[in-house]
Amino acid sequence: MVAAAVGLALVLAACGGDDDGDGGGSGSTGDSGSGDGPTGSVSINSTQPENPLIPTTTNEVGGGNIVDAMWTGLVSYDPDTAEPGLAVAESIEPNEDFTQFTITINDGWTFHDGSPVTAQSFVDAWNFGAAGENAQLNQYFFGPDGANIAGFEEVAGQTDDAGAFVPGSATAETMSGLEVVDDTTFTVTLGSPNSLFETIIGYSAFYPMPESFFTDQAGFIEHPIGNGPFEFVEEVPNQSINLRAYADYAGDPKPQVENIEYRIYADLDAAYADVVSNQLDILDKIPPVGLAGDVWMTDLEGRSASEPLTTRFTSLTFPLTNTEAWADPNLRKAISMAIDREAVIAAAYGAGNYVPANSWVPPGNDGYVEGTCGEWCNFDPEAAQELYAQSPGVQGPLLISSNSDGGHREWVEAACTSIRETLGIECQGDYDPDFGSFRGRVNANEITNPFRTGWVADYPSIQNFLAPLYTANGSANDGGYNNPEFDELIRQAAGLEGEEALELYNQAETLLADDMAIIPLWYDNGQRGWSENVNEPGFTWKGYVDPLSISVK
Repeated sequence: MVAAAVGLALVLAACGGDDDGDGGGSGSTGDSGSGDGPTGSVSINSTQPENPLIPTTTNEVGGGNIVDAMWTGLVSYDPDTAEPGLAVAESIEPNEDFTQFTITINDGWTFHDGSPVTAQSFVDAWNFGAAGENAQLNQYFFGPDGANIAGFEEVAGQTDDAGAFVPGSATAETMSGLEVVDDTTFTVTLGSPNSLFETIIGYSAFYPMPESFFTDQAGFIEHPIGNGPFEFVEEVPNQSINLRAYADYAGDPKPQVENIEYRIYADLDAAYADVVSNQLDILDKIPPVGLAGDVWMTDLEGRSASEPLTTRFTSLTFPLTNTEAWADPNLRKAISMAIDREAVIAAAYGAGNYVPANSWVPPGNDGYVEGTCGEWCNFDPEAAQELYAQSPGVQGPLLISSNSDGGHREWVEAACTSIRETLGIECQGDYDPDFGSFRGRVNANEITNPFRTGWVADYPSIQNFLAPLYTANGSANDGGYNNPEFDELIRQAAGLEGEEALELYNQAETLLADDMAIIPLWYDNGQRGWSENVNEPGFTWKGYVDPLSISVK
């Protein structure tokens, strides 16, 4: 997602992991796990995590799914409904205006090294994530457009024009809004009212960390330690990350399977072939080779499913911070109107398998308004040509950057065909071989042409589709979009509830249409499949497999 996003990534009803034993693959047999304990081994498709498995810096799908299996937060989300509910927290008590929360955690939770999960485990982890000198990718979630914890600015310090932390600019080591009362209680004071606080803190950035992380970070990176249902066993870079059911997991439900292998695929087509032949147990996304002609329905007959997802969408982002070439809104709008979304979907994925986007918030979310993108998301060759004639145009060929794996090359080629035929300009793909190298260029601000972006919700709220992506300091604001009026509306909405809040979020979304710095392309449908070795698994509200639902036949 963004990468995921969800990239920065997030959420299961409960999560965890440890080390040792067989990382397992498909083909293992055993009981369903409903008897004396978890049994059997399964394999799930994955991508190589972009960063170490540290919750405050993991914000893409490959790492996020594994982090969510290894950790459990104060709050978890129902896999089906996305409703937040208490997990490690026994209670979360807000004051009347949502500016202070008293959090009591359940006693008896432990990390995978046997050490206790305490209030200090959360406070230390949050302070680490917020500190500017630690350069954590999820730092944003502790600040004004996230949880908005008091004292964040003093800990975060200042950044230079390139977004790098300015050494010595932080004036505090810990956020003033965090206070440990005792081993099981801490208070959180916010900089301003935030009615979404209890929902936001289910995201992985707010997971607890063991004391060993702060004393030996290098050792932790080699062998990460969570508090969830599955514990780390081993990693073979670019091949697999293996987890095992944690015997002392304090949450419910408990794991039904003993070992999970997150198998790294550079090519989603290979993962598809493996699940068809029962060499991979669970595939959470069907690539174009399977979608074309709906062959996946035959290949995986009786062991596949599909449903519209309200949490994922794909977009095209213009780099606004490192080049002036895309500064004219007319140029951006012309390119958007030159993309025949239905034709691109049909060419890349098969007609009807994805849904053309006309808003920045997917259908099914509270606050969704159809058509907020207006005419700019309609395929209109004449209008596109007129706007393009009024703009500076594109110097040289129009490049669209993306990773070539994961089924993305197909749609980039189809989009270029539409742009080429509509505007009469050369268009071609600019590819990195895999997601990690592509995101490395994005995060380093090295791409100077439009590039692929995607989003998977971190937590269930319209706010999560707007604030992280488009506020000036948003954690996933990859293109550098900056509109102070947009930022102010997002901050005002955070202090309100219900229709009052949604009205302001909707106003903010209309500004995205005016600027068109990010082009909505389509919403995903959640096609997935599984092998004959496992019972039908459950999938989370985000469309990824729920590890706690997996059992072998």
